[in-house]
Amino acid sequence: MTADRGRNRRTAALLISGGVLLALFLVSLTLGRYPVPLWDVVRILWHRFWALFGLSTPVVWTDAMEIAVISVRLPRVVMACLVGCSLSAAGATFQGVFRNPMASPDILGASSGAAFGAALAILLGCSARFVTIFAFLGAILTVALVFLISARAPGLRVVNLILAGIMVGSLFSAGTSYLKLVADPANQLPAITYWLLGSLSGTRLASILPAAIPMALGLVPLLLLRWRLNLLSLGDSEARALGVNTDLLRAVLILCATLVTAASISVSGVIGWVGLVIPHLSRKLVGSDNRALLPCSMLTGAAFLLLVDDVSRNLLATEIPIGILTAVIGAPFFIYLLLRKEKTL
Repeated sequence: MTADRGRNRRTAALLISGGVLLALFLVSLTLGRYPVPLWDVVRILWHRFWALFGLSTPVVWTDAMEIAVISVRLPRVVMACLVGCSLSAAGATFQGVFRNPMASPDILGASSGAAFGAALAILLGCSARFVTIFAFLGAILTVALVFLISARAPGLRVVNLILAGIMVGSLFSAGTSYLKLVADPANQLPAITYWLLGSLSGTRLASILPAAIPMALGLVPLLLLRWRLNLLSLGDSEARALGVNTDLLRAVLILCATLVTAASISVSGVIGWVGLVIPHLSRKLVGSDNRALLPCSMLTGAAFLLLVDDVSRNLLATEIPIGILTAVIGAPFFIYLLLRKEKTL
């Protein structure tokens, strides 16, 4: 009976998370400087869906409404869902791999590497597309360097990864600071600073697919291997006794989590706290079993970042960078975790 209740609770939590995400998705398309009624949003989406099959429905809305929903808001809403889903999944994965409730997607320095790559691209006068590419490559290069250093260092592999991540991340953070120092204070420095604060402004339909592909390549293996992630929580000795190649499994999980983190940061800038806060909130809902925790983190993370982005673009006349809002929420939660006496993992 207890197992059945736990299973029913997890199922209910996943269904509720999915329902909240769907509701927020539709409501987000109505919000903006040019409000569009919810029913018109639904009809516009329904019309565009059937248009894919060469069919049409009666058009009872204005062209301005359709442009606002499809060309302006839909890309940003979809990207917010993708980034929130990816960062939360990466955070839950890293917390499971390192058996550390304080682990987050930037534990191996991916955020620092992405920031350095983006700052370098801005300093070189590259277009927005190349800024994204440089940020993605910077994150991947950083984690590759961390793996190389940890593999050559003696001692425990997990500890070496964390220490190498701290050191390499600090090195790239120093490089970013230097790039900001030599940047043009009139144009380049504000662009670098704004990118570092995190934002989804300027997202277009054409930018969704290039970001979604690496995210999917990382998220699908994480979902398929989420039950094996439970075995790592037992410790390496116990997991090996069950026939698990812990080194290979850990490497695959870290690689996939890094891929989705790099893809997310490259299109949104540095958005902190999502990968730390959301897995803990999801753990309150479904427990520590990664078979339910990872999907719940993905749904909850997508809904959370979508809500934050709605506040970001609608609260004031000027847009508030998302990184500021997530820090306002995440920092108090981090303090709460530090003050807790019981373990969360």
